[in-house]
Parts: sequence; C-alpha cells; structure tokens
Amino acid sequence: MTQLKIEPIEIHYPDKWTIPAVFSSPHSGSFYPSDFILQSALKPTALRQSEDFMVDELFMAATEFGAPLLKARYPRAFCDVNRDTYELDQSMFQDTLPSYVKTDTPRVLAGIGTIPKVVTAGVPIHKGQITFAEARRRLDMCYFPYHETLQSLLRQCLHKFGTALLIDCHSMPDKTIHGATVGGLSDIVLGTRYGRSCNEVLSDFFYEHLTNMGYSVSYNSPYAGGFITQRYANQSQNIHALQIEINRNLYMDQTSLTATAGLYDLKANMRKIIIQLHENFPVIEN
Repeated sequence: MTQLKIEPIEIHYPDKWTIPAVFSSPHSGSFYPSDFILQSALKPTALRQSEDFMVDELFMAATEFGAPLLKARYPRAFCDVNRDTYELDQSMFQDTLPSYVKTDTPRVLAGIGTIPKVVTAGVPIHKGQITFAEARRRLDMCYFPYHETLQSLLRQCLHKFGTALLIDCHSMPDKTIHGATVGGLSDIVLGTRYGRSCNEVLSDFFYEHLTNMGYSVSYNSPYAGGFITQRYANQSQNIHALQIEINRNLYMDQTSLTATAGLYDLKANMRKIIIQLHENFPVIEN
C-alpha cells in the first residue's frame, strides 16, 4: 500500500502583515499516517486524546487581521515539535540511542518526549519498540520543517517591526495531565516562564481582555510554557513568547472529539482579542 504523504506544516499568511506577532499551533495536527495507526496499540479516537483539537481554527482570525499562523499537520502523538530535538525514551527503542540523545529529561520520564511514549491519559502508543531510524524519519518529516519555518517567521517579524511576539496556542484537558489528576483548572492559562519569556505588558494585555470577557485566567500553573516558549523567547532582542492554554471544556466534547456550542463564542472572543492586537498593540517601554 502506498503511504500518503502530506506537507508537514501549513502557513497561513495575512494579506498584509500589520501585527508584530506570529501565531503557532504545534499540536493541532490531525493527519495520522496509516502505517503509524497500524503500529499503534490504540484506536484512532484514543490516539487523538492528546491532540489540540481545532486550536488552529480558534486563532485563525490572526490571518484576517495582520499576523501569520503556523500549524503542524502531523499530530503530537506521531512527533511532538514542542520538545527539544532529541528527547527520547530508551525503553521505546530496539537499538541503543546515540550519546547526544536526552534520555532523562522530565518530559521523557513522563513519557512525552519528542517521539511520545504515551498519550495524555498515560496510555502507551506503540505496540512494541521502534527503531531510532524511525524516530529520525519523523524528525526529518515533521520536526525540522516546523522549527525552520518558525525561526524564519520570527526573523521576518523582528526585521519588519523591531519586535516579535510569538503566541503559542494550545488546549488542555480539564481533568488529567499525563495521567495525574488535577483540580480547579482555569479556563485559560497564560505561560510566560514566570516572566522570563514575555514582557508583562504583553501578557497583561491578554489577561485583562480575557478576564473582561468572563474567563477565569491564571499565570504559569500548571503550564508555564513549553519548549517553543523557552527556545524562542529572547527579551533582550525584543522577541517575546506567550503560551496560551485553553480548557477543552469550553468548546469540545473530550470523549467524542467533537465541537460543542461553546466553540462559536470562544472563536468569536479570540477574534476580538486579535482585533485589539491589530488596533492597539501594547507599547513596551525600554
């Protein structure tokens, strides 16, 4: 059987780039290769539990009002681009991993490395061990194109405006985080790496608009910002990165992976915030 191949990323450009921002949706990919499904121990619906369902659609108004949006086409269960390049669990592999592989990071130990071992609920993805060659194939196919493109977009943004805001868009399960029960999650969590990745003028802009819309919003708990936020933020060079985590209860049924009536309101509100960015982008005083 011939394996269908698709482009690893989608870039949605605005007609005119007017907001000094780049939107990133690294986990909303929903193309599951047939050979991956065959080697998985999970049914497709279970595989999709770690997918950031429709998050790219929630922020698509960015392209209408002056900012590009980058989306991964492949899912995080296949290759997670929001990880360091070689965060891999040795127990997943038939062969010994090269010495440069990071095998003991907190994410690897939790089973959620660059090639994940488990989906969000802690259930193993693969029927058996895979090869490092397979991991490298996925990195070449998905990981490197995403980061090369994101770097290029941020360089273009910085050159055009003198500043760049990376908005990394995600959704979060309401009950469990990688198998561990949590309680009292906000509607939206803003991750700034505790102020290290984003000037508070920018993060407070989102906080104020979201709370005025009636959402409960918190900073950095339980998500302070992932690899993309950490990797690309550089406030000394006027590059800021803000991670936005949206509670899935607001817009979807997490069991059936279908949109609920809340999708319309949430999408409309994200549109309003993007319009405000377009019209009143916060001024950062040096």
